[in-house]
Amino acid sequence: MKYEYLSNTPLPEAIGKLSASLDEAGFTYKTEKIRVTQANGRVLARAHYAQRSSPHYLSCAMDGIAIRSELIRSANESHPAVLRKEDYTMVDTGDPLPSGTDCVVMIEQVVENEDGTVSLYSSAPPWSNVRQIGEDISMGDMIAPSFTKVTPSLVGALLAGGVLEAEVIRKPSVAIIPTGDEIVSPDSDLKDGDIPEYNSAIFSSMLSDWGASPCVFPITRDDPSLLTDTVREAANKCDVVIMIAGSSAGRDDYTSSVLSRLGTLVVHGISIKPGKPAILGHIGTVPFFGVPGYPVSGILVMEKIVKHFIGKLTRLTVEEPEEMEVVSIRKAPSSLKYEEYIRCQAAEANGTVVAVPMSRGAGIVTGFAKASGIFVIPQNCEGVEAGEKVLMKPLKRPSDIRNTLCVTGSHDPLIDEIADLLIREAGDQPPVLISSSHVGSMGAISSVRNKEAHLGGIHLLDTETGEYNLSYVRKYFPKGGAVLLRGVIRQQGLMLPKGNPLSIKGIADLPRVSYVNRQKGAGTRILLDFLLQKEGIRPDDVYGYTKEEYTHTAVAAAIASGTADCGMGIYSAANTYGLDFLHLWDEQYDFLVAESAFEDPRLKAFIEVLRSDAFRQRLEQMGGYSLVDTGTIVPLT
Repeated sequence: MKYEYLSNTPLPEAIGKLSASLDEAGFTYKTEKIRVTQANGRVLARAHYAQRSSPHYLSCAMDGIAIRSELIRSANESHPAVLRKEDYTMVDTGDPLPSGTDCVVMIEQVVENEDGTVSLYSSAPPWSNVRQIGEDISMGDMIAPSFTKVTPSLVGALLAGGVLEAEVIRKPSVAIIPTGDEIVSPDSDLKDGDIPEYNSAIFSSMLSDWGASPCVFPITRDDPSLLTDTVREAANKCDVVIMIAGSSAGRDDYTSSVLSRLGTLVVHGISIKPGKPAILGHIGTVPFFGVPGYPVSGILVMEKIVKHFIGKLTRLTVEEPEEMEVVSIRKAPSSLKYEEYIRCQAAEANGTVVAVPMSRGAGIVTGFAKASGIFVIPQNCEGVEAGEKVLMKPLKRPSDIRNTLCVTGSHDPLIDEIADLLIREAGDQPPVLISSSHVGSMGAISSVRNKEAHLGGIHLLDTETGEYNLSYVRKYFPKGGAVLLRGVIRQQGLMLPKGNPLSIKGIADLPRVSYVNRQKGAGTRILLDFLLQKEGIRPDDVYGYTKEEYTHTAVAAAIASGTADCGMGIYSAANTYGLDFLHLWDEQYDFLVAESAFEDPRLKAFIEVLRSDAFRQRLEQMGGYSLVDTGTIVPLT
């Protein structure tokens, strides 16, 4: 009898054929809900959002005394402020900030006097040494997007954000069926002709490394009826079936006929060596792999083929990190005392991997979860200068870093939604990831000019013309180098506690209330200053004007917690926190794009999501946005 393979298919074509056939059958991953404390190493099945702010109260950041900052406003070396016991409260790190106080003075700066008073030789601004509500993360912020692998730091970030249960990708169960009349257990007394069965142990270890749960069936003899019954049972019980041996063209090789009887044989014979006899197919939505019995052939088929489809079920890939040379785009100063580990976000821009050092606050666990990597500042070194090359140990795969789009500038939650959609809609291709930093609209202009970012969000009002963004692009890019990409129109206004208990009606009321502001350079801050000037109000007249937050959600968290009476921000942030919203302004939020990045495939994927119906639907759910010409180029003339 003449035995032949059904094909000699190239490897990419074989994988493509099986992928297409499985997709048509409805092949996909499965999910389950588990406790976050049990989620380390698992993959999130959807985006997860903070259910509470962290910290959820005003927290003392130092051991010392809590006071009202105005009591020491004039304190200096020549004229110290002397405080009585009733003027201050002793506090320890982590204590709630006592009522009626707005700052903490470190114990090292407190001089005790013999009469029971204390002397302070310098002033302190409001809210110094106080961890604000939402400093780590604000309720409603996306902690992690879909298909993120849960790390120990992300477990902490989820719990810090009040997420106790996570929806994760279920570990696929993989049936491994050793076959052959000559195959025996490794612990048997071997006779001539016996072959100890250890392929299943090798494959089980590989599958475990890839995030799957192996299930080894008993050795099955070369009997078509027994093989058929075993494969049928395995397909009913498990998510994937691997049959070892019997895939060649010998007289006892029944794998292809068993598969054809129970399901769909897609490929038999692949143009790789070793590994040519491999069989690919499926039984319903369950992938089936006939793997050669020779160990080297089997391992190669597992690595080159099976691993790909396990990844579709786990959303995991395995890659060992190696140190990467990156350029720090910001100065990272350091004390001479310590060897310091700097968390950073990284992306490839203009052919160079650039790293953005992140906040080094000891309580900011979410920063660790979102970091791309870590570089070390050695002991006795004052730090890293902007533009300096460093070696970074990746916390993400190097391929992910190379596929990351660097977005900076003004904060808006829609960037997180774009990031999630980019991942969800990537299909079989490596997803475009987003590294984002909230440095304000002017920060976006600086980063794009210095080629430190691909693009940045801006909403800069020209107070003379009432026009947004265009005049700034013309001013800072007179010879080109940047493109303005139309974003969204969003509602700006005052976020207020539910019911507006202080009856705030507009900007004119700010001098009589407690305010929480955005940072210098933020478009929201520029708009506020413009509106204050129109009302003839000085910034010094607004209590809390110097209390700065870097995101709209952090401002909303401060108001929801009662630490401020109002603050300016976007409607979607107010909506997330259940706040009242006094609409003051419709503004244009656009993206300033580096010309050098405009043909970048990562940016094209970003624009495609920006124009998508899925993005529109998400903004409708968030509220406060209008899409007009979104994703189009804005003429600068």
